[in-house]
Amino acid sequence: MNSLFGRIASGAIARASLLIDLLLMVAALVVASLVSGDSLPPALFSVGCFGVVTWLFVALALRQYDPWASDRAPLDDAAMTSILVFSASSVLAVSSHVIKLPGLPNVGVFLLLFWPSALLMRWTVFRKLSPKAGPVEDVLVVGVGAMGRATARLLTERGRREVVGFVRFGREDATAAVRGKVLGVAKDLEQVLRTVPVGEVYLANNNLAFGEEMQACVKVCERLGVPFAMPASMFRLERARPLESHAVFDGYVHYQSVTSKATQMAMKRAFDILSSGFALLVLSPMLIVVALLVKFTSKGPILFRQQRVGLHGRPFSMLKFRTMVTNAEELKAKLAAQNEMDGPVFKMKNDPRITGIGRFLRKFSVDELPQLINVLRGDMTVVGPRPPVPQEVAKYQAWQRRRLSVRPGLTCIWQVSGRNEISFEQWMYMDLQYIDNWSFTKDLELIAKTFPVVLTGRGAS
Repeated sequence: MNSLFGRIASGAIARASLLIDLLLMVAALVVASLVSGDSLPPALFSVGCFGVVTWLFVALALRQYDPWASDRAPLDDAAMTSILVFSASSVLAVSSHVIKLPGLPNVGVFLLLFWPSALLMRWTVFRKLSPKAGPVEDVLVVGVGAMGRATARLLTERGRREVVGFVRFGREDATAAVRGKVLGVAKDLEQVLRTVPVGEVYLANNNLAFGEEMQACVKVCERLGVPFAMPASMFRLERARPLESHAVFDGYVHYQSVTSKATQMAMKRAFDILSSGFALLVLSPMLIVVALLVKFTSKGPILFRQQRVGLHGRPFSMLKFRTMVTNAEELKAKLAAQNEMDGPVFKMKNDPRITGIGRFLRKFSVDELPQLINVLRGDMTVVGPRPPVPQEVAKYQAWQRRRLSVRPGLTCIWQVSGRNEISFEQWMYMDLQYIDNWSFTKDLELIAKTFPVVLTGRGAS
């Protein structure tokens, strides 16, 4: 149980948040039981255990207590907490109905008590404590001079961001006492960003003295799709303040390679949460049947967890129903000569590693359904470029890495345009076309086009 708690909540603040939530659940259960009867029934302990176990496993699936989870948008965070509360309430309702003993908790009262109290604690206490919970995003500082060192110190003091290293401008002092690892010089920035995934690059120096190198760094960041920040002013200001202070809150102007559409992005995330949560609920009977078929038709685990590359190169574990034999990765090297796709992607129409039931699951994309959990977590989105494996990303050309500048998804232009019948380069251009012309309306259009493709299995292998 200790290892389970460690996986669910790492760090003192996360564990405190988990403990408070469980205590609130128990308190709501007790009050809801007293409303139903004059005393607490013996069966309340069993019912409470069902609720606690449900909370723990759903929290693990949604990564509710991960350090970065407290940086979710408030409505996003409320949705995740609500899903947890309703999951526990549903299990309590079912278990109370099965046990059928007097005095068991009134589920309506339980929900009325627990839901607002869990949201209130999350919003008023633990979201405010999030800066003390540790860094959630890695950044790179280009510059080891006074500005670079001051920038790294400021980012560290404010929390939530960790400086993973420095890149030195060519004419800067190579012996500068920086608190961190110097990963190279400015001309090596592209290679550094290929090997070190970061959420943002800070170009920390005077653009008059180092303008040529800074311009080269800007081009690298634009080509790779990595967000970057440049000093807001070339001069030291003591009293003067910018009119739009929120735009330069840390003394830098921040840039990204995708168009900012804040309202549409909020709608996209809300749609991700609602659609994936609803789909998991509605499809749960089918998911159980598929899980049993996978388990009893071949040896190995039900789910296949594979490391994929997500937003800005950050790795995550993508979930799928297992459709291959357990030693599939070992056999892949032996089958490399039979690859039917150009570029770094491996595809075979008659791949011998695929199991009997796996071939059916892959043809109709049923094996992808567990990724709805990845969508709920925030690792993925419903519509976006498919997440690549690290070995593929290592072979990307610079322009192809820009597809990592948005969150990966379940479906995109490639899925509705022939999938494995399309060349790798066409696939990459399609993803960049999606990124450069994105809108929430176009996401809905792609979802509508995906259903007939999935139902007919067109282009799948």
